[in-house]
Amino acid sequence: MAMITNPDDFFTKGCGRCARFATTDCSTRQWIDGLNDLRRICLDVGLEETVKWAHPCYLHAGRNIAILGAFRGDFRLSFMNAGLLVDSEGILEPQGPNSRTPGMIRFTATQQVGEREAVIRAYLRQLMDHAEAGTRPAKTDREVDMPNELVEVLDADPELGEAFHALTPGRQRSYLLALNQAKQPSTRLARIEKFRGKIIAGKGALER
Repeated sequence: MAMITNPDDFFTKGCGRCARFATTDCSTRQWIDGLNDLRRICLDVGLEETVKWAHPCYLHAGRNIAILGAFRGDFRLSFMNAGLLVDSEGILEPQGPNSRTPGMIRFTATQQVGEREAVIRAYLRQLMDHAEAGTRPAKTDREVDMPNELVEVLDADPELGEAFHALTPGRQRSYLLALNQAKQPSTRLARIEKFRGKIIAGKGALER
């Protein structure tokens, strides 16, 4: 099944990653009012809308700022480079066990978006300011460096993040080494997408 490339499709059909795409059972249908509110806020603060990893992604000054997601039990606004955020309201949660820092607002009712709109705007503005200034989160020490592209994908895709975290250290390392060999971000992103099925299946980068 082909994943979406037009953000409008997410709000009318879903992401295209599963058989529930374009059906009434798609997770986006349950949360559509809240997702539309998040989209309105992101566009209203001046973010550029595109599609990455089959979900609406919002950019500013050439940097990913936030991405939307919908699941059976909740919908989410996930912030990129969340280590730069000052969580003054204490509402951020980690995406999953692989997340370095809390960087997601989870919603379990559509009206919660309106209740938190001022905070959402403030947090988006923080990251927009950092994007304009070119500041980056401080790196943490790792035996093998994890590319920023992989960090962002794992935070934006909880299923993939949990699967990666469940891999043995050796299998995790095989992906890090394969990704670090690529010099261009676009090449690393293409490799991550290619590796997704193996990671979900619990395999290493070199396994068949």
